[in-house]
Amino acid sequence: MSRSWSPRPRRRYAPPPPRSLWRRLLDYGLTVILLGLLILLAARLDRFETRKAEGAAIVNDGDSITLGSERIRMRGIDAPEYQQVCRKDGADYPCGKLARQSLVRLIGGRPVSCSGWQRDRYGRLLGDCKAGSTDLNRAQVEAGWAVAFGDFETEEAGARAGKSGIWAGSFDEPQDWRHTHGHDLVESKHGTLASIGDAMREFFRFR
Repeated sequence: MSRSWSPRPRRRYAPPPPRSLWRRLLDYGLTVILLGLLILLAARLDRFETRKAEGAAIVNDGDSITLGSERIRMRGIDAPEYQQVCRKDGADYPCGKLARQSLVRLIGGRPVSCSGWQRDRYGRLLGDCKAGSTDLNRAQVEAGWAVAFGDFETEEAGARAGKSGIWAGSFDEPQDWRHTHGHDLVESKHGTLASIGDAMREFFRFR
């Protein structure tokens, strides 16, 4: 059995209908918006660059220092405020001042270097700080003079078990103490959602 074959008629090419004026205006508008977003992104990428500061440290309290003109809040920890008091053996004691003294001892007069890219609501750099090979953020939690604030939970657990620093008695969480004494929130507790929120705020901060 044989099969006959005949070529199919070719379809004529029909050019697409011309776009309407409104469609062209919409396309132009979307193009302009996209270009604007790209320009904005390029202009603000510097906000996500890691900033570094180093030098002799002025210790303000248990989790904040000043290096030259750069004010730094140590990221991922929360120490008692300088004026905060805690309780031990049935008596109040100045845990905020002792937290500052702990940080002074950890630094030991050595130059300090801090790096970070975020800032808190007061414009302070949220930094990871070192004095020599000592990770100051971690060491302050290990010594029991700061609580974990999104990082260093293992170190906090060790300090709590050993009843080191503020864990030797009772205390208000620093953020709770600030709230009850009329102080504003200075930093969001770290975590995935908080980091995303911080990044968005940093990107759209127009100053």
